[in-house]
Parts: sequence; structure tokens; C-alpha cells
Amino acid sequence: MRQFVVIGRDVPTDPDAISLSDIPGAGRLDLLCRCVSAGVFLSHGIRESVRVHLAIADEFTVSFDSDALRHLHPDERNVAARVRDALDARDEAIGYMPADVSPGVELRRMGLDATLDRLVGADGRGPDGTLVQLHEDGAPLIDAEPPEDPVFVLSDHHDFAPDEAAAVDERADRRLRVGPELLHADHAITVVHNWLDTEGYASY
Repeated sequence: MRQFVVIGRDVPTDPDAISLSDIPGAGRLDLLCRCVSAGVFLSHGIRESVRVHLAIADEFTVSFDSDALRHLHPDERNVAARVRDALDARDEAIGYMPADVSPGVELRRMGLDATLDRLVGADGRGPDGTLVQLHEDGAPLIDAEPPEDPVFVLSDHHDFAPDEAAAVDERADRRLRVGPELLHADHAITVVHNWLDTEGYASY
């Protein structure tokens, strides 16, 4: 299983504040939508065993599970509509029990810290994988060994805020950078997929 946690601190939690005619105006939701598409889609297909979690405003997390998704298309408008539907169902998320939005899409009342606890525990190693931070100050991706069941965490168009950085640092097994240039978050996800698909650029 490959998982990606993307922090979106500016996305509004009120679904009525999300206009499908101005997706960038909704706290750069367009970038988060592209992260979902880069995470779960192949050309003319959907990847197996990938989950993308959007940690929105440190209050909710919307999760996309590639193995269960139905009728999702890679365009920003379609993905943004699912995010808006998820936020519209927020009253159905009670405690840490998720609201089922549509096949493969869930919303939980969890900020970043609780989401990381759920995915990798307090020490960053389990129950579901090993936490890896994607950051411009990390070690080169090409020199690293791909971890088993990785959970990658990255930020949107902002750098990690101090509290986010602390939450990640407590749990991260390592910090990696995808290349010498700064990339958009969705492009970084594509690079990481290629790295994993090729077993660390060793097998094509």
C-alpha cells in the first residue's frame, strides 16, 4: 500500500464556500485535486493499493482509496465535487467514525496529528506503514531505499507550519527530496510513484 497525506490549510470547511467555477479560489483546492489525480490515476486506469488523504484546515481529512473508487474522473472539477460532497457530509462523521461519501471516499473529523496517528502511530512505524516526509531539505530520493508500505506527507503551496513540522518530525522515519528543483505537490507525487514503480530507479 502506498499512501499520501497532503496538507491543505486554506481550503474552506464550509462546502458552500467551494465553487466549482473557481476551484483555485477555494484555498487552492485545485492543487489538492491534482494531488488526488496524480496519486490514484494511471493513463486510462486507476492504480491499485493507493490512498490519498487530504488534511483540510487541520479539522477534517478526506480520504480517497483507489481500490474502492467508482465513477471518479481525473479532472479537477470532478475531484473537487467529491471533496465538497465530503464536507457536506461532515455531520455524519461522529468522533473518529468516518462519513461514507461515495465508493472509495470518506471524511473523518481528524486534523493532521490524529490522521498521522491513525496511519503510522505515534512513532511513525505502524499500523499501516512508515512515514516519509517530502521536503526540499531532505536527502536525495535517488540515494534512498524505498520503504515498505510508505506513507508520504507533503504540504500544499505553503511550507510546513511549525506545528505541522513538529507533528511530522515526531513520526517521520526519514525526509526526502524528489529532485534539485522545487516541484508542485502533485508533480512530487508523480515522481515518487515512478521511484516506487522502478524499485528505486533500478528496474524499468
